[in-house]
Amino acid sequence: MIRFLLLLLLSPLLAGPILAAGPRNIVLIMADDIGIEGFGCYGGESYQTPHIDRLASKGLRFTHAYSQPLCTPTRLEIMTGLENHRNWQAFGILPRGARTFGHLMQSLGYKTAIAGKWQLQSYDPPEFPGAAKRRGIGMHPNEAGFDGYALFHALHTEDKGSRYANPTFLQEGVLRETLDGQYGEDLWMEYLLDFMEKHREERQFIYYPMALPHWPMVPTPLSKAWSDPERRLEESTDHFPDMVRYMDVLVGRLVEGIAKIGLAEDTLVLFYSDNGTDRRITSRFRGQNVKGGKNTTRQTGIRVPLIAYWPGTIEAGTCGDLVEASDFFPTLAELADHTLPEHWPTDGVSFAPQLMGKQGNPREWAYFWYDPRPGWDKQDFKRHVFALDHCYKLFRDGRFLDIAGEGVREERLDNDALTAEAQAAREKLMTAIATMARGPHADAAQGEVDAYGDPIKE
Repeated sequence: MIRFLLLLLLSPLLAGPILAAGPRNIVLIMADDIGIEGFGCYGGESYQTPHIDRLASKGLRFTHAYSQPLCTPTRLEIMTGLENHRNWQAFGILPRGARTFGHLMQSLGYKTAIAGKWQLQSYDPPEFPGAAKRRGIGMHPNEAGFDGYALFHALHTEDKGSRYANPTFLQEGVLRETLDGQYGEDLWMEYLLDFMEKHREERQFIYYPMALPHWPMVPTPLSKAWSDPERRLEESTDHFPDMVRYMDVLVGRLVEGIAKIGLAEDTLVLFYSDNGTDRRITSRFRGQNVKGGKNTTRQTGIRVPLIAYWPGTIEAGTCGDLVEASDFFPTLAELADHTLPEHWPTDGVSFAPQLMGKQGNPREWAYFWYDPRPGWDKQDFKRHVFALDHCYKLFRDGRFLDIAGEGVREERLDNDALTAEAQAAREKLMTAIATMARGPHADAAQGEVDAYGDPIKE
């Protein structure tokens, strides 16, 4: 009944078919904490990623894809199609009542499933100052527009357990606790493939927000240490290469599983990441050592992979258009043969045409409102507002950087000694920041708070 009412509510907001050649099924994979330096197809040299590299070689690899610097900001943006200043409440919170891409795809007749990491309902531990005001205010997975779910950290923080060895997760209302000898990602993969097999005759939208390779860095089933049950939760950055390798193995397993079900030619696979690599990790990238930039606004914190694979339809190649997290929402609608009208709120720009080899209407800049407070472990953060294009990045406080190229370089520029090209770009980005600030839930109306949720006095 609830789903029927939702269909009636949302369907008037959707325009008619526009992309008759859209995929029957869409699988969106989002890795957790890894930037472009982690992948061979982007120039990474430290890790084994043959399955993902193969998708890139046979599909479309985007060279200028961006995320927010941290997981919850990206997860809110990708799921709702809105920049963070429009719906931010606290870290680890997806506001109840928000319309997600799960709701969208359900309204378009898709069977929907999600497995992996949630962490969008109740993040703060009970003893953290101010936690009582935030615990449980977020969205439960059963409200988010998914017909099926199997999710780590879908309840209170103190109940979350492990996401890797001996995992704990919530599967369609049942808390599966401490599954000794099991590995969380394996079970989520089984869940998703079982769901796709069960609904193979229906259109499907599958969202796989992976846990890998997020901290804690622990052994995987391919690690030597895994053979010793006492070491399976051993934390060390030495395990990071194995975690990246297993992330890649799982992507390969999912693609192979889709093919075995007989859905390969009917399924678009999108691979993305929620933010850059953990700052404890240094990787080789195009002949240089690159330190991870997670949590930061550096290029190493926000420049991420985006690969689209659809055998028989998407031609192999690269795309240099700017893409950011809010763009997935209108892209999914267009891939489902519909477009979002103006009165559906979204900050995104569809990149569906580019997937089909068309020019589309690529964005000229991307906007970032980044402030992960309030929340546990967020005491050292502050607000950053900035915009960027292919060559430059401008912060609201005036910092201006050269970011040209397909890597992670950035160089501070002197605002008093800019070239005519740089000055024009600076003015464009200043206008972009001002334009976004005038929209709904304008930034000016949101005073800064500290990690505990208390207002910061000027």
